[in-house]
Amino acid sequence: MVTLTASCHCGAVALTADFPQGLASAARCDCSFCRRRGAAAATALSSSLKIQKGAENLSLYTWGTGTAKHYFCKTCGIYTHHQRRSDPNECGVNLGCIDGGNPRIHAQIYGEIPWHDGVNHPSDQ
Repeated sequence: MVTLTASCHCGAVALTADFPQGLASAARCDCSFCRRRGAAAATALSSSLKIQKGAENLSLYTWGTGTAKHYFCKTCGIYTHHQRRSDPNECGVNLGCIDGGNPRIHAQIYGEIPWHDGVNHPSDQ
């Protein structure tokens, strides 16, 4: 377990969360939304996520069942994190927002970022 910090591009939003597997948990999803967003996300415990700065500057996007909740900075537009539909006890934090996270060098350290099949999500069956 490691506690990491993350922030949006302009710095208006900052958060901390506990990541059971650290940055090694980063993954991508190919659902209709994530495919367009394009960001890899590392897995954190929802109960540990704390907005340290800028809660009022977060915008929320949901659709369908409303279970997944995607948060963006209202100023710079960067996706910071989301509440997972697959497991509400987990949230995904944008790998590019995490201090020390860099999708470009991730493969050199942890291997290729895996993809999850969001197109065929069990909740959609």
